[in-house]
Amino acid sequence: MDEKIIHKELSYVVTGLLFKIHTELGRYCREKQYGDALEKLLKKENIKFEREKEFSVQAIDNQHTNKVDFIIEDKIILELKAKPIIQKEDYYQTQRYLQASGYKLGLMINFRNKYLKPIRIIRINS
Repeated sequence: MDEKIIHKELSYVVTGLLFKIHTELGRYCREKQYGDALEKLLKKENIKFEREKEFSVQAIDNQHTNKVDFIIEDKIILELKAKPIIQKEDYYQTQRYLQASGYKLGLMINFRNKYLKPIRIIRINS
């Protein structure tokens, strides 16, 4: 069963860093502050990443450019949130990023939650 989990080790390491940030900064910072803290930890751990990478997404009416919060090791899209509740639109946004990039796994983290619960989003093949 373990072989079915996409990027198991890498997502475990990244999730550990996110828990560390949540413990240190708490629940009420801005998304940018969490991103800055994660950037420092990723550099410290020598984990390759890109921050705020733009992807072009073709929509029915026209072309849209979207910025992904982080791409980790050219494998995982990481979306950081700092809002009272995750909504369907947030999930759909990450799914669009996965479709546009071709990556298989997205992680969405809402730092506003009392207990951090990373959401794994798998790309739907289309």
